[in-house]
Amino acid sequence: MANPVPVIATIRVQSEDFDATREAELLAKGRKDVGALVTFTGLCRDEGGRLSALELEHYPGMAEAEITRIAEQACSRWPLTGLTVIHRFGKIAPGGNIVLVVAASSHRRAAFEAADFMMDFLKTRAPFWKKEHLLSGESQGWVEASDKDDTDAKRW
Repeated sequence: MANPVPVIATIRVQSEDFDATREAELLAKGRKDVGALVTFTGLCRDEGGRLSALELEHYPGMAEAEITRIAEQACSRWPLTGLTVIHRFGKIAPGGNIVLVVAASSHRRAAFEAADFMMDFLKTRAPFWKKEHLLSGESQGWVEASDKDDTDAKRW
């Protein structure tokens, strides 16, 4: 369903942490047309207790442009009333926030599907590179997108 009113998505790529609750509140504040707010926060796992940090690098300018392109697709496919996407870069310790997607809509299904769509494409198309740093002091090297991530993105 096409969105009758253009939605301006908020896109940020930053090293600083974010507050998911605050970002969700900002998206819905003063709005009476928001019936559903779906948030997804991606966290850094410790990979079975062996990871000291996950390092994320990006191509400045290109990362923001690609996330904006994907967000514009989401806003045109679903009747959203708002969309916020924040992706961090730098070294992130286990338990730390990596990515946030907040999708607002009048109805839940659109918000759920738009958030799911955004995450599938962030995992497979956004120009970010991940390197694992182990507690042993070694670097595990760059992490590739999984086949499951690619399969998930093909749904759309």
